[in-house]
Amino acid sequence: MDTIFALASGSVRAAIAVIRLSGPQALAAFRALSWKGDIVPRQVQIHTLTDPETGKALDQAVVFYFKAPASYTGEDLIEFQLHGGRAVVDGVLQALAKVPGCRMAEPGEFSKRSFENGKMDLTEAEAVADLIDAETEAQRLQALDQLGGSLAKLYEGWTETLTGILAHQEADIEFPEDDLPKGLSTTLLPGIKSLLTELRAHLDDGRRGERLRDGVLIAILGAPNAGKSSLLNALSQRDAAIVSEEAGTTRDIIEVHLDLGGYPVILADTAGLRATDNKVEAEGIRRAERLAGKADLKLALFDASLPAQDAETLKQVDDRTITVFTKADVAKGKSGLCVSATTGEGLDALLRSLTEKIAHSFKNRSGPVLTRQRHRAALEEAAAALERCREALLPELAAEDLRLALRALGRITGRVHVEDILDKIFRDFCIGK
Repeated sequence: MDTIFALASGSVRAAIAVIRLSGPQALAAFRALSWKGDIVPRQVQIHTLTDPETGKALDQAVVFYFKAPASYTGEDLIEFQLHGGRAVVDGVLQALAKVPGCRMAEPGEFSKRSFENGKMDLTEAEAVADLIDAETEAQRLQALDQLGGSLAKLYEGWTETLTGILAHQEADIEFPEDDLPKGLSTTLLPGIKSLLTELRAHLDDGRRGERLRDGVLIAILGAPNAGKSSLLNALSQRDAAIVSEEAGTTRDIIEVHLDLGGYPVILADTAGLRATDNKVEAEGIRRAERLAGKADLKLALFDASLPAQDAETLKQVDDRTITVFTKADVAKGKSGLCVSATTGEGLDALLRSLTEKIAHSFKNRSGPVLTRQRHRAALEEAAAALERCREALLPELAAEDLRLALRALGRITGRVHVEDILDKIFRDFCIGK
């Protein structure tokens, strides 16, 4: 197996840069670059690194050695803490590439080796990627919870329960009490029902984990010139959308990402809702309506200077909607939430209302939550297999469905053969992880 190396600290200019290398030639690579040639595991040491071909000094580095299997990857692992200049980093990387058996790591390869060597399961590996990508407090906390093994413990508990049920079912097949064929042993039905109830409750989570990981989608809806683009720009504090007095300017969905109270938010400006013969604008309106259907929250904007509320926008108002009256700087007297993108009036109140609604949607969370569609698909497959198992007419069919449920659970954590999904999971990691 090759020894891999990569810059693990990112490519921005900084005081310190970290290069890590992992594999059977890690120590040999270290010795090729250091004239001292020896290092003690888990002790901080300072070494002068040199080019193995020219002997020219590259940098003075702080070096850590983690001896297998007590390392992140389960292999011998060396970390160099260097001065963060680009020339220093490039020099050390080029020097490592000259060492036989060493090569640059692929994205996610360190974490993939950690999984393959039993240092973490797939849910924990995915949590590493989520933690690196976390942009808000809530995302960070969710990733840390998953990295701590909360999902793995839940699924492994279900796996243990299901394994016990399957063992009893197999025993009933091998040693039947009578000669009559039957499906699932009646003594196992309560356990199956209880497990299925837990599994269904876990799936019925309102997609909270996925929403938190990907961002809460908020659609801004309203008639042309209701102030949607102006509000988007005001909330994002930049000119993300074109603002014009000409109706129908916005024809496609424009998204900005915000952090509201620690929660990630995707705020989407949409085409104005109205009847139109313009094919391009009509397509924009259809997209706006589709977005409204899948949005977690909706902002229904009504021009406060008009005598009546727009009928097309009123159709979108439901329990996921916050009604907002715009242009409060030129029109007074409306009751409810009034804002002005021009003066900033009411924007703080709107942000508070949005944050409260988002926080409330995550408030009743208990236990670990699903964070990926991959998990959800496998759990739905397991649940379907358990449902079939309860109705199976033959004991062999019941046992096969139990095995299918076990395999589905095992794919989530990686406890079964998962080569077909490993590359997909780890290629989304950054280099050095």
